[in-house]
Amino acid sequence: MSSFKAKLVIALAGLLVALPAFATRTHRSTASSRTRTSHKAAPKSQPHRLHGQQAIEPARVTEIQQALIREHYLTTEANGKWDATTEAAMQKYQADQGWQTRLMPDSRAIKKLGLGPDYSGAINAKNSTFGDPPPASTIPAPLAEGFATAAGVNHK
Repeated sequence: MSSFKAKLVIALAGLLVALPAFATRTHRSTASSRTRTSHKAAPKSQPHRLHGQQAIEPARVTEIQQALIREHYLTTEANGKWDATTEAAMQKYQADQGWQTRLMPDSRAIKKLGLGPDYSGAINAKNSTFGDPPPASTIPAPLAEGFATAAGVNHK
C-alpha cells in the first residue's frame, strides 16, 4: 500500500509542477464588474495653439531685406514689412541655393546671407576669436606627431 501512496504523491507533485504551464495568463472579470467607456474624444476647451514662428519682427525683416538687396535678389528699399516682394526674393534666393522654398526663411539662407547667430556674447566666448585656425605649418612638430598618432595616421 505504501507503494501506491508513493506513486500518488509523485503524480500529484508532477501535476502541481505542470499545471502553471497550462494556466492562462489573462484575467477575465465578470460581466457585472465591467464598465462601458466611450471612445469619443472629449471636446477641447482651449482653442488650437499655433506652433513655431508665425511672424518676423520688423527689425529682422529690415536686416533680411538689406541682405537680399546686397545679393541682388531684391530691388525695392528695405521697409521692415514681410510682403509678397520680400517673400518672393527669399524664395528665389533659397531656390538658387538648391534649398526648399518655404514661406519663412530657411536657417541656412539666413546664415549664408550673413545674418546667422552671434556667439560673441556667449559665456565661453570671452577673449576668444572666431577667426580661421592658424595654418598647419605653425603647429610644432612634436604636437603634430601627437595629433597624427591620436588620429591613427601614419605621418612619416
